[in-house]
Amino acid sequence: MDRNSPSSLINAVDTHLLETVGVAPAQATPTELMQAVAQVAREQLSRRWVATQRREQDEKARRVYYLSMEFLIGRTLGNALAALGLADGAAQAVTQHAQKLEDVAEREPDAALGNGGLGRLAACFLDSMATLGLPSFGYGIRYEYGMFAQSIQQGCQVEYPDPWLADGTPWEFPRAGITYPVRFGGWVEHQGHQGGKALWRHAGEVAAKAYDMVVPGHGTSKVSTLRLWKAVAPAHIDLHAFNTGDYARAASVKNEYENISWVLYPNDSTPAGRELRLRQEYFFVAASVQDILARHLDEYGTLANLADKVAMHLNDTHPAIAVAELMRVLCDEQDMAWEQAWSITQRVFSYTNHTLMPEALETWPVSLMQHVLPRHLEIIFRINQAFLDFAAAQRPGELGFLSRLSLVDESGERRVRMAHLSIVGSHKVNGVSALHSELLVKTIFADFAALWPERFTNMTNGVTPRRWLAQANPGLAGLLDRTLGAKWRLDLDQLQALRELRGNEGFRAEFMAVKRANKARLAEHIARSTGIAVDPASLFDVQVKRIHEYKRQLLNVLHLVARYQAILAHPNAGWVPRTAIFAGKAASSYAAAKSIIRLIHDVGSVINRDARVAGLLKVVFVPNYGVSVAEVIMPGADLSEQISTAGTEASGTGNMKLALNGALTIGTDDGANIEIRQQVGDDNIFIFGLKTPEVQALRASGYQPMRWYEGNPQLKHVLDAIAGGTFSPEEPGRYRGLVDSLLWGGDHYLLLADFASYAETQLRVDALFRQSGEWASRAIANVAGMGAFSSDRTIREYAQQIWGMTPAP
Repeated sequence: MDRNSPSSLINAVDTHLLETVGVAPAQATPTELMQAVAQVAREQLSRRWVATQRREQDEKARRVYYLSMEFLIGRTLGNALAALGLADGAAQAVTQHAQKLEDVAEREPDAALGNGGLGRLAACFLDSMATLGLPSFGYGIRYEYGMFAQSIQQGCQVEYPDPWLADGTPWEFPRAGITYPVRFGGWVEHQGHQGGKALWRHAGEVAAKAYDMVVPGHGTSKVSTLRLWKAVAPAHIDLHAFNTGDYARAASVKNEYENISWVLYPNDSTPAGRELRLRQEYFFVAASVQDILARHLDEYGTLANLADKVAMHLNDTHPAIAVAELMRVLCDEQDMAWEQAWSITQRVFSYTNHTLMPEALETWPVSLMQHVLPRHLEIIFRINQAFLDFAAAQRPGELGFLSRLSLVDESGERRVRMAHLSIVGSHKVNGVSALHSELLVKTIFADFAALWPERFTNMTNGVTPRRWLAQANPGLAGLLDRTLGAKWRLDLDQLQALRELRGNEGFRAEFMAVKRANKARLAEHIARSTGIAVDPASLFDVQVKRIHEYKRQLLNVLHLVARYQAILAHPNAGWVPRTAIFAGKAASSYAAAKSIIRLIHDVGSVINRDARVAGLLKVVFVPNYGVSVAEVIMPGADLSEQISTAGTEASGTGNMKLALNGALTIGTDDGANIEIRQQVGDDNIFIFGLKTPEVQALRASGYQPMRWYEGNPQLKHVLDAIAGGTFSPEEPGRYRGLVDSLLWGGDHYLLLADFASYAETQLRVDALFRQSGEWASRAIANVAGMGAFSSDRTIREYAQQIWGMTPAP
């Protein structure tokens, strides 16, 4: 019998309820049903997975190893069922228990392995690597609590632990036999003369234990691996201390080392937090390098061909210490000559940069690295000396050039520049959008690009259509299936055919019916999570992303206050009803971002209670933003806010997900917005504000925010209201500091300079939304233009141009 037939799946689910979950099928709860359905999928994925690993070993395949601090994979069940072709059968199986599959799937907690775009990008890439048949592993940390769960109390962000593993997960496979030692601290001895063989006399050791998660490919039987490391103390407790009653000391060793894999991005505003962050980065890198080399030696018996069979990719600088770690292992443990080891290292590594802001580039104090990783600091110094000797030979006597290039920043506290280590230790460095990659070689890495112009390239980001259209938006996916066939899931360029249907009234009506249903679903989620009722017929204006000053949620708020004031002044001006939807987390130590969250709530509280604007404007903040929340918000959005200061956003991927689901973008000419504009057409996107050269020119000329404040009565009225306590009457001075940071603190991200253009462009949004047919046509044009932003295209380019691999056709 076909094990994927509905009757077989019904029997399989009931069998797992009885034998694996341990419950009578007739009494199964939705959570228990989720566990049973997951076990059915797990069985089939396991078979594919084992076959994939065996085939790659037999073929002696070249593999890519993707090193990332984050993998924001979200829920796994829906994606696994889709990859296996089990979704319909599973839906019938749970129907036998009077449940809906979507309700059952919601019982799975989001995997708390990431926070924002960096981690979600890594998850999309793993999906595409598996789908394209690339032999691949992802490597990261098995965080027990993730970053934090966000709740809102009196408008303020409050952080709670996110115990996503509290009840276990059916998607991980503990690898009891795969454990590696990771060492810290101590000192280094050199045998013989200075520079002889190095012996690292470490002061502490933790075990890295492997847990694997499966990454199914779509349209293929191949399955890739996400290997996550858990920190385990070598000795769990001090038994002598325990037996003498000193219970705190008995557990201290366990806690000291196992906290490495507790929480994603520990608060780094304290010395202890910074040290823990560095330990985390080295912990997962050291375990991963040992695992990669062990696999390679098992298959080949030599490391001489490592660069021919292994590509290690650094997703941002968090894993950059891998460059020094590979050199340490090759030279200190494998007795390889420095020159040979360095040649292999440079050919093995490649590096993706994710920021243009110098202040966001990761650096570590030399003193901290000396304390935590003394041997690695020595290696970095040696790499740096050889590199500076090479650079000095290219441009003799240019001390400023060498100072800018150095892996160690000597101005003030000496710090190791991890981006510089990544560039010097890699054969390819890429940005993540055309503008970003261009600016990398013109600004922050211009000196490196002068030495190695061929080392720098661009890989514009992408998102997986399986998660962000097929799974998140089944209504639109069904319409596309009926219109185009189902192959768009594996070839997103097929969406181009929708351009011919922009003027088709029947298709536009079906398209907008899907959008209305998605908006109704989003309105229900908003009501459940915030208690605020919103009108699905209003324009859903969405800004969902990490809360950060450069992403300019505050500019959005300024416009909403201006809109509120304008409605009060001109109530009969024919306003388009609008619901402004925010979501996102602020880093726990980021005071300004937390203040912006509170301002959003205070502004919303005043506006939402004011009967004079009832039905015309609502402001909501959806708490605890993550992948599953995004899967509800993205399909329901009409307008996508991508409003970072030009030249600050590397790429963005939320912009791609929202456009793919039929939202129109309002944004600056920044990051991938530029390429979205080129793909969808200038008429189908709302671009405003200063462009990157204009931003640079304004700053160079001496930007004076007060001139913009005094010169724009509308802007002045908005800022005066916020600073004067209109939205915080119980504490009138609550936002005085926030406003002063704009007026007197330099307005670093040029909110005041872009305000007038932004507000004017929002009026153009209103004008188009009034023309429902034309809005539908332009929304369809956005979906049609998104083929270029599939992560399949991105990974194909990585494979061919950086990793030296051939993806499946």
